[in-house]
Parts: sequence; C-alpha cells; structure tokens
Amino acid sequence: MADVETQTQSALGGPVANARRRNVAIVAHVDHGKTTLVDALLRQSGVFRANERVLERALDNTDLERERGITILAKNTAVRYGDLIINIVDTPGHADFGGEVERTLSMVDGVLLLVDASEGPLPQTRFVLRKVLDRRLTPIVVINKIDRPDARAQAVLNEIYDLFIDLDAAEDQLGFAVLYTNARAGGASLDADAPGGDLRPLFDAIVQHIPPPRGDGRGKLQMLVANLDASDYLGRIAIGRVFQGQVRMGDTVAVCKLDGSVQRTRVTKLLAFDGLKRIDIDHAAAGDIVCLAGVEDITIGETVADAEAPEAIAPIAIDEPTVSMIFGVNTSSFAGADGSFVTSRQLRERLQRELVGNVSIRVEDTASPEQFKVIGRGELQLSILIEMMRREGYEVQVSRPEIVTRTEGRAVLEPMEELVIDVPEEHQGVVIALLGSRKGAMTRMVNHGSGRVRLEFRIPSRGLIGFRSQFLTDTRGAGIMHHLFAGWEPWHGAIPARPAGVLVADRAGNATAYAIANLQERGEIFVEPGTKVYEGMIVGENARPNDLDVNITKEKKLTNMRASTAEEGIRLIPPRRIGLEQAIEFINDDELVEVTPTSIRLRKKVAAANMRPRAKE
Repeated sequence: MADVETQTQSALGGPVANARRRNVAIVAHVDHGKTTLVDALLRQSGVFRANERVLERALDNTDLERERGITILAKNTAVRYGDLIINIVDTPGHADFGGEVERTLSMVDGVLLLVDASEGPLPQTRFVLRKVLDRRLTPIVVINKIDRPDARAQAVLNEIYDLFIDLDAAEDQLGFAVLYTNARAGGASLDADAPGGDLRPLFDAIVQHIPPPRGDGRGKLQMLVANLDASDYLGRIAIGRVFQGQVRMGDTVAVCKLDGSVQRTRVTKLLAFDGLKRIDIDHAAAGDIVCLAGVEDITIGETVADAEAPEAIAPIAIDEPTVSMIFGVNTSSFAGADGSFVTSRQLRERLQRELVGNVSIRVEDTASPEQFKVIGRGELQLSILIEMMRREGYEVQVSRPEIVTRTEGRAVLEPMEELVIDVPEEHQGVVIALLGSRKGAMTRMVNHGSGRVRLEFRIPSRGLIGFRSQFLTDTRGAGIMHHLFAGWEPWHGAIPARPAGVLVADRAGNATAYAIANLQERGEIFVEPGTKVYEGMIVGENARPNDLDVNITKEKKLTNMRASTAEEGIRLIPPRRIGLEQAIEFINDDELVEVTPTSIRLRKKVAAANMRPRAKE
C-alpha cells in the first residue's frame, strides 16, 4: 500500500500543471447530502438555464439510485467559477461501495468532507477520511443540514477534530477550512449562526484551499484510468486524470496493461466534462480529468502512456472483499419462464462484464460449471448486482452470504465490523441483547439527551448476516444502523442461525385461500391465493424451529349440501412481502433465493422432500 501511495504522489508532484483547474471529490457517510450539494453547486454555477426543469439529485441518474435514494456509482461533473474550471466527483456514501471512493480519490487534489450537523461523523466518514489522509489530500470540512432542529454544529466540529487526531492526521491537515451549509436551500457560511444565502463562500474556499493540480505538462504522457463508461457509438470510454504530458485527438498512445504488457492504440475521441454533459475537446494536458475513447479492452487501474517510452503508474489499491455468495443457473421448476438469459455461459459473461467496471468484487469458479463464487464488500453491494441483473433479464439463484476467512499459522481469522446503532432509548435493551447473542461487544454509548441513544459495537461480519430485518422489527422501524470493515480477528465461535423453520410446499399447483387459512396458525405466510408454487418452494415461516412440508394447494371438497355463503368465513392475514435483501438475509445454508425479472422466490436447495434428509448427511 505504501508503495502505491508513494508512486501516486510522485506522479502528482512537479510544477503546477494548470492554475485554472481544481479537482475535488465530495465524500461523506450515506445520506449526509452529497448529491444534494452537487445539485446546488451545478445550479448556482449557471449550468442550468433559468427555466430549465431539473430533477433532484441530478447525478443519481440510474433507476436503482433514484428508488433507493443512495449513490451507487461515482459520477464526474464540472462547473465554472469565474475563469476556473472545478472538476467535481460525487462518491457513494455506503461502505459496500468503498471501491468507488478509493479509485476516484486517485483523480483529485482535495476533498469536501461532508458531515451531518446532527449525526456527526459516522463509520463511513472515518473510512473515507482515512483514505484522504493516506493520500495526503487537502480536506475542507463542510457541516451540512445546519437547519435541522437538532443540529449541534460546534459539538460535531469537535468530534471531527477528534477523528482527525485519532487517524493521525498531519499538522498541516489539521488546519482545514470549515463551512456550514444547508445544501437543500443552497446556502453556505463561515459562521454556523449566520446561514448564507448562496454557495459563494464554498466556491471561494475550494479556490483558496484546494491546490491546483501538479504535473509536468511537457513530460511523457501518463493518464491513470479510474472509471469506465460505454457508448453505443464510441465503445468503451476510459475516464481518468492526466498526471503528466499531453494527449491529442488522433495521437498514437500505449496502454500499460495490468499484466505488464503494452498495447498500442489510437485516440479516436477526447471528451471533457461540462456540467451534466460531455463536450468534445482537441487536446488535454496534465491536471485535466477527461474521457478517452479508442481502446476496446481497457480496464480500471491501467495507464495510458507515451507510445515511444511507456511508463505505468501503480494501479489503484483496493481493500479486500469480505463477503461471498454462490451465483448459479436457475434450476427450479419455473426456470426459463421469465428471463431472457438463463444459461451458465450468459451468466459467466455477465459477471465478467461486471469485473471490468467494478474493482471491489472478485469472481471465482466452483466445482460446478453452473455456479460461480462472487466475493464483494457486503450484502448490499451483491444484492445491487443481483437486482441489476434481474432488470436486464437474467435468471439466477443465489446462496446465503458467507464470510471470507484467512488463515495465519494455525489461527483462523474472520473480518470484524465497526457497528453504529442509533435507536430510541426504549429499544436499547433489546438491541444490546440481540447483538450480544451475535458476539457483538459494545465499545461506546452516547446519549445526546434527544430521546435517542447511539451505541457502538465491534462485531464479527457474519453476526450481521440476517441482522438488519430482525433489528428493524425489534425497533419498530425506528432504528438506524451503519457498519464498516474494521480488521481481522481470531474466530469468535458459533453464532446462532435463524431460530424459526420454514413452511415448504410439497407439491406443484396454485396456492388456495382455503389452504392458506388453515396454515396461518402454523406460521407467517409469504404467498397469496393464486400464486403458482412448486415442490421445494418456501411459502412461509414456521412458528417452530423445524421445517414443515405443507400442501398449500389444497382445495375445499365440494358437496351438494354447501350453501352459497359457505366461503365467507375465511379470514386471510395479508402475506409477508419479502424483498431481495430480506430474502438474502432470511435463508439458511440449505436454502436459495431464486431471482427472475418478475419474481423473487425462496426455495430449498433439494426440492424433493424425500431427498432432503439424505442431503444433510
């Protein structure tokens, strides 16, 4: 890691490349207002016309990002302030997408560290700040949402100073500028008690405190690829920063591949960012962040270099993934009914395609040619990948998440998480008991006197599998949880699995109201009348620990004595709807989640009831 940072810093050295450029990333914990602040920066820099209709969170341009209200992929944009061009990178706030943050930091010279004026620094704040300090980037602290009634700006600023000191920040990094913003209203100020009317103080702080990019514009070309995009007309597009030299349209360049080989190619298109658009440019020089087309198989971490004397920049260092899942071809009775892509070849090609643009996951082969082991940062990252695949028309079945372990000598090490829980005071007891059973150790408790308590734990990563849904149930939806990878520790012992069994359909058919009514007292039902089921499909959660095979397709026998109102006595409890994340958390080791473009079903790995006992042996 140290070698990577040293080489990257050497690329950043040299004279000022362009005094009229500033390259800055916005980093923060999830839901602290990064994308909303970018909206305000774009609006006040004149990117949009006065009468132009612009959606909120303009950079969150995928359906999944808009539906979930989170940033999944890092986005580039640029604004003009006076005679300067400020390149801005909006980064994800969730720890599972930390790989996006790590690679974008290689493009910038400083960051806006955004912190909620009420919540203060949270786990992802610590994670991104550690990366910023390691790269010796210049931070500007922005305390956002100062309009909140429970805002505590001064206390949060003190917590940020403590965090900097805790992370061994250098003396010059402790002299950071501080601004107070209300991103939704588009105001920034140097004084928390005097809210600003616009973002001019923030623009001025960027110009004053973020250093201009450095690099030798007359040297040999070096551009590090930090992101990828694709176009129907241009093919694959490499996005990165030019650290040294110049590149022009039509130039012949060398691509230094990750395997050490060198590939020569020609630049067919050169683009720069301008607001939400990309504009054609003739040439780019050291300090610029640009898009380059013309290289078919270029990937993240490779270097575009001088054709005559190519010299690579060290690839981007990414933290190791810790959670794995088995992705397999759908083998249920309903396989092929919904999806367009159902074969192992198509599944392999899709996962290989994901590897090109997602540097924080790995794909490994298994003993079966129809199954692949996908290793990522967390359940959310893998569930987002599954959701993207189902929307593209893929059918896939996935296993319960498992933790990646290490072996050092004779000791087995497992990944640990730093978990922060924010709950109403009346729920703290049940949360502490729940985490205690999952090997969680409380490290800190803070009560700000607002009726809510913040609890901090150190817990094995596997202790969080299946925890979120139970946590939300026990806190009646009022709890908030965040977690972050915190290192490796010796194996902490067994953790209890799901306490309840499941109700499993014992035959194919359509679920009936009559059968569901009789099964409701056995447990919680997942399907509604008329739903097609097959043998081995999980149709409910049993109230007892054992699994139970049930006939959910049973119909009431017809007699010549039935009255016309005989069915009126049936009272059905609404079924429990299970989304993708809840399904992944719910299943046990002998179960799978079947995902198709139209359905999410739970099933046993072995469908036939008479074969399951043999499979457990």
